[in-house]
Amino acid sequence: MKTKIINTKKESKAFVIETTNEILKNKGIVVLPTDTVYGIMTSVFNFDGQKQIYKLKNRAQKKPLILMSDKIETLKKFVVFPKGIDKIVMEFWPGQLTLILPTTELGKLSTGGRDNLGVRIPKHKILLDIMAKYNIPLMTTSANISGKDSAKTADTAVKYFNNKIDLILDNGKCEFSFESTVIDMVKFPYTVIRKGCLDCHKLLKYI
Repeated sequence: MKTKIINTKKESKAFVIETTNEILKNKGIVVLPTDTVYGIMTSVFNFDGQKQIYKLKNRAQKKPLILMSDKIETLKKFVVFPKGIDKIVMEFWPGQLTLILPTTELGKLSTGGRDNLGVRIPKHKILLDIMAKYNIPLMTTSANISGKDSAKTADTAVKYFNNKIDLILDNGKCEFSFESTVIDMVKFPYTVIRKGCLDCHKLLKYI
C-alpha cells in the first residue's frame, strides 16, 4: 500500500475534501489533523478498519476509540445526552473536550456492545468540513503507536504509518498539540478521566 500524503496548504480545499471523502467511502483509513493532535480515523461503520487501527497502533482492545462528528444531532444517534449537558456542549464544542456518554442501541451496535462511548466535536476547520461533506461520523484515536508520543505534525504520522494506511493530510503542527480533556458523564458525580489541553477548572461550574 502506498500512502497518499496531501499538504492542505498546497492543494485546493475542494480537492482535499473530495479525496478524503472518496477514501473514507471506500472503507479507507486516514490520518487527519485536529485541534489537539493528529488522529487516525475511519468510518464508524467500517468495523474492519477499526480493527486495523488497533493492529496498526498495537492498541489494547479494552481501550475504546472515540467518535467524532461535526453535528450534535449526529452524535445523539450514538450516545444519550444527559439532562443539563447542553450548557457544557454549547460552551466547549467545537473544542478540546471529549465526553463519555451512555450508548444508544445504534451506539452499542457500532462499538461491539459497549455501554458507553467517548464523543467530541473538534475545533478544526478542515476536519469539520470533511465530516460535513462525508456526513458519517468517524471513529478515531491519536495517531501514534501505543506507548509513543501522539503525532502533533504530519511528519511524525508519516514515520508511524507511511505505506500502512490510505491517506495522511499535512496541515502543519496542531494548534494545541496536546490531547483533549476527557470527562466521564455516564453517571453522577462526573469524573475527569484525562486532564488534557482544556483546563479542568473551566469545567467546574458546568459539572
